Amino acid sequence: MTDDEDYVYDEASGDWLPASEARARAEAAAAAAGPEVRDAVGNLLADGDSVVLVKDLHVKGAGQTLKVGTVIKSIRLTGDEQEIDCRHEGIKGLVLRAEFVRKR
Repeated sequence: MTDDEDYVYDEASGDWLPASEARARAEAAAAAAGPEVRDAVGNLLADGDSVVLVKDLHVKGAGQTLKVGTVIKSIRLTGDEQEIDCRHEGIKGLVLRAEFVRKR
């Protein structure tokens, strides 16, 4: 370690860390958090949010169409930044694209 290296205070651990180590920890935490999922208007979505459909969607295999304004409660995020897992009455295993929903 050199004396001219910058140090940053880490509030989580209460220690002073070299700036390079603090940056590496922050990048690792961001990677572990998963991708950011945004809805049709750019709002950040999280597990448990309620969303509203912004477009009529024909659900393949269910023979049903979900209309604009349909409320989907308690969504779950998947590993993909554009897909959300949700439940709707009569449709099991429904996965929607984030571009077709708006946060409620």
